[in-house]
Amino acid sequence: MPAATDQTTQLVPGAPRHVAIIMDGNGRWATQRGRPRLFGHHAGAKRVREIVEACPDFGVEYLTIFAFSTENWKRTQVEVAGLMSLFRRYITKETRALKVKGVRVRFIGDRVRLDAKLVKLMNMLEAETAENTLTHLTIALNYGGRDEVARATQRLAQDVASGLLHPDDVDEETLPRYLDTHVLPDPDLVIRTSGEARISNFLLWQSAYAEYEFIDTLWPDFTKAEFGHLCAAYGNRDRRFGAVSS
Repeated sequence: MPAATDQTTQLVPGAPRHVAIIMDGNGRWATQRGRPRLFGHHAGAKRVREIVEACPDFGVEYLTIFAFSTENWKRTQVEVAGLMSLFRRYITKETRALKVKGVRVRFIGDRVRLDAKLVKLMNMLEAETAENTLTHLTIALNYGGRDEVARATQRLAQDVASGLLHPDDVDEETLPRYLDTHVLPDPDLVIRTSGEARISNFLLWQSAYAEYEFIDTLWPDFTKAEFGHLCAAYGNRDRRFGAVSS
């Protein structure tokens, strides 16, 4: 068995600690090549590995990727079924490599609608990588920002109703403890590929002060070099969080 990766992320001055990516353009990439949309999704899955492995080189400790949204169920039954099969195959194929390379995997989103076999694999991957600390990979699967906030509010309301939480104690610091991402820092940089300039219901609460990059590159063509360029450019931004420059 290969030796486990040294679980120390390189310190890169000015690097974003947490990068979130809306991986868009798989279908168009495939269409441009005269292939079915699922061909593009398989190419996109291969790109995920390269970007995950590049994170330590650029000082990125947390990477969150948008794999399947609550709205994606509106796609054709063939495409949805193919995506679910791809997710199962990805987990089965990548578990050992992720574990060896020091990647801890978490899933966010509502698992209720997902099939039992996929959920079992998700739970297994989380357990298998739970001790890793080099890169924290979060996969948003059946995820929507509004849905997440609604589910969090339900849990918060239940605690208020049961007396565990007083209504006067509810503020903007309270709700994040009920979100799917409660163990993660907020994203510093959000990247969307494929030329679309919208956030598509992704990490709505968490990205209030994130920097955004909307790029034309289709996801299967998104390279380690381009990722590194965007991370470096982030370091040149003046992040004031509502204040003024000194």
